[in-house]
Amino acid sequence: MHNAQRESGVEIRLNGDAYELPESLSVRVLLDRLEIDPRRVAVEVNLTVIKRGQYDTTIVREGDEVEIVNFVGGG
Repeated sequence: MHNAQRESGVEIRLNGDAYELPESLSVRVLLDRLEIDPRRVAVEVNLTVIKRGQYDTTIVREGDEVEIVNFVGGG
């Protein structure tokens, strides 16, 4: 079976698991798609921590490894 749809998508690793996106997109759009509040997480792309101010300009592309870590409050 020919997988034409896969050819148009972008596959990344998200927290260690394969994850398919429709196209390359910014960290901010990725967080929106995942319904994650960007103020409550730290994001790393290919072992580089991305500052919150760079979420709009950092593009996640084919083969990238993305780690999203939630901040846990306590006291």
